[in-house]
Amino acid sequence: MKFVIASDIHGSAFWCRRLCDLLEKEQPDRLLLLGDLLYHGPRNDLPRDYAPKEVIAMLGKYRDRILAVRGNCEAEVDQMVLPFPCMADCAQVFDNGLLMHLCHGHHHSPDNLPPLPQGSVLLSGHTHVKLDEVRGGIRCLNPGSVSIPKDGSHSCLIYENGRFFVKILEE
Repeated sequence: MKFVIASDIHGSAFWCRRLCDLLEKEQPDRLLLLGDLLYHGPRNDLPRDYAPKEVIAMLGKYRDRILAVRGNCEAEVDQMVLPFPCMADCAQVFDNGLLMHLCHGHHHSPDNLPPLPQGSVLLSGHTHVKLDEVRGGIRCLNPGSVSIPKDGSHSCLIYENGRFFVKILEE
């Protein structure tokens, strides 16, 4: 299986286009979205080309391949306009015996791990900072942020053949 894993688009049409360019190039089986898709939130500045309606249309093209979880900026109105479910607090994906637990990161996080078996992977966003480390026997990965990185580079993850790779989105 091949997945693209992204978080924190925050309504940026510019950076969502870059993500979609990557999707067209990589042709993943699934797009795993870790929340904060449309709204920029009260603590963030407006991201580049803030246009949630455009983001809705771009992501809608991949609706059959998307598995999304709710971020702290998602609201009921977001579910009304997005053509795929986005309000689950968490989801799980298995590939070749590897359990991947998806959440946004505002409830469960590397600092507050959910009950998972040793060797599982926690995929979370929220901090806008890339992370890859093992805590309590759980591999914790954060793809960073598509549109409002707090570590200097717009990014996502690619999972393929049991390995995770950081992918930097170019301007």
